[in-house]
Amino acid sequence: MSNSSGSTFANVALEFVRVTEVGAIAAARWIGKGDGHAADKAAVDAMREYFNGIDFNGEIVIGEGAKDEAAELYVGEKLGTGKGPLFEIAIDPLECTDSVANGRSNAISVIATGPKGSLYRAADSYMEKLAVGRLASQVIDLDASAKDNITKVAKALGKDVSEVTVAILDRDRHETLIAEVRATGARVQLFTDGDVAMAIATCLRDSPIDILMGLGGSAEAVISAAALRTLNGEILCRWKPKDEKHVKRLNGAGITDFSQILRTEDLAHGDNINFIATGVITGPLAEGVTFIPEAITTHSTVMSTDPKTIRFIKTRHINE
Repeated sequence: MSNSSGSTFANVALEFVRVTEVGAIAAARWIGKGDGHAADKAAVDAMREYFNGIDFNGEIVIGEGAKDEAAELYVGEKLGTGKGPLFEIAIDPLECTDSVANGRSNAISVIATGPKGSLYRAADSYMEKLAVGRLASQVIDLDASAKDNITKVAKALGKDVSEVTVAILDRDRHETLIAEVRATGARVQLFTDGDVAMAIATCLRDSPIDILMGLGGSAEAVISAAALRTLNGEILCRWKPKDEKHVKRLNGAGITDFSQILRTEDLAHGDNINFIATGVITGPLAEGVTFIPEAITTHSTVMSTDPKTIRFIKTRHINE
């Protein structure tokens, strides 16, 4: 792609920061009020409205909604004015819905974007995931045991196994995995929501997280891959539909092989991949939204692959 085309994509990608900002602000008004659905809907409505005022031609290729779920930004939905460059979009308007409902940490409004054909296109379901940072990116194997992966990652990082920390979503389905990790002598950090932030945390120099393991959402896998492209990390995924409804949903999207292992480059490939996140409640990626009488402050992180850059944007939204 020419430099001018790359510049065009970068400029529009920066405009998308405003989309995650308005989503985060809308969701933040529901922090601790016990209604995650309302927080999610507020983020969706705010993001859709702002998206549709931008001069671009967008399509959601993976997200958390279906077309018959009106509150969601659904797979296949067209966004923008229809003018300007074509973007594919992976989206989670409110990552960590329960955290916002209960006032817990680590909630973001997040999207990943790229040109046509760059993002993995699929329905919403569950995936088995294994993510690490740059130093361990060549040693992990989704078919290997937890013990083998932890041992190899520890060696790659120059750590003792007892110093390795594995992030696992706190769900009943992970009871066996948690026991296997603990049996190796490694440390487990359970988290209630937000495996996008935890996948990225494996790549951050000062983060205590070394590995992400377990089952999580497919949209989050693609979004994480977009960030890991910039950070030189690796995420390995494999479809794990939870029931027959999910199997049919994936079959309808053309996915019939659930044994295939997808890597970072399979989920987000090519040039001009962008990851944009704005904090709702403070977590590893960004500080949360703060309200004062005269303004609202947001903190965003923008990662791009061409050139590889990470931007941290603090914005003061002055009240009229």
